[in-house]
Amino acid sequence: MSEFDESAEAELTADEAALLDALPELSESGEARRQFLGQAAALGLGALAVNLLAREQAYAWMETSTEAAAPAQIENGVTVAMKINGAEKSLTVDSRMTLLDGLRERLELTGSKKGCDHGQCGACTVIVDNRRVLSCLTLAATCEGKSVTTIEGLANGDALHPMQTAFVKHDGFQCGYCTPGQICSAVALINEAKNGEVSYVTANVRTNAKNVKLSDDEIRERMSGNICRCGAYPNIVAAIREVHSGTEVAQTWNLHQPNEDSAENMEDEKDATV
Repeated sequence: MSEFDESAEAELTADEAALLDALPELSESGEARRQFLGQAAALGLGALAVNLLAREQAYAWMETSTEAAAPAQIENGVTVAMKINGAEKSLTVDSRMTLLDGLRERLELTGSKKGCDHGQCGACTVIVDNRRVLSCLTLAATCEGKSVTTIEGLANGDALHPMQTAFVKHDGFQCGYCTPGQICSAVALINEAKNGEVSYVTANVRTNAKNVKLSDDEIRERMSGNICRCGAYPNIVAAIREVHSGTEVAQTWNLHQPNEDSAENMEDEKDATV
């Protein structure tokens, strides 16, 4: 028996040995047995080669797929020039692409969030020409020549915008998903009040020419389009009120401090355990 046949026989599995025992015509030293072992070894090498080829093709596909992440061509393409956070940008986008998708997918400005994608939650709110808009309902093509400010453009380097600072101080966020839209909406809200724009709850729309004074009810009404599932609304109102009034507003949240009654109860419990 050749070295090839001996190595093949040594690697014979239990199932292959049982198959040999079930076929009496394959003798222990016959030519048929050697032929069978040679074919089995060849099939094993063939399966290994197929497996390696499949892996190589998979790796090649993964490499090409990452390179082809950007679309080869854009249907209904239009070129839009706009100012994004103070920088001039020119994008060729599908005429049906929303401003939100353009910001997130083309400019990698992922601060603006896609929540409901139906204009109902406010998480995608950005500021276009000093007015807040729902970017999920705004076509990028309609922003030609306009100035767009996202949450990334509010801070001045490491210096936060006053509204961002107030949100941090008053704990105006919890999970943070809605926060970019909340802050952009609040910044635009302050400008709306300065311009004298009224809301549904404004007491007298005839006497408010400029600088509408925002009560808590006014803030709640004007921010009603921004949903916070965590329920941080009182803290959001406090943050906006502080920035609008220019005066410091006391924090509405504190660590629990036991009152006198609870302190007395603690002393009673301590005496009872002695």
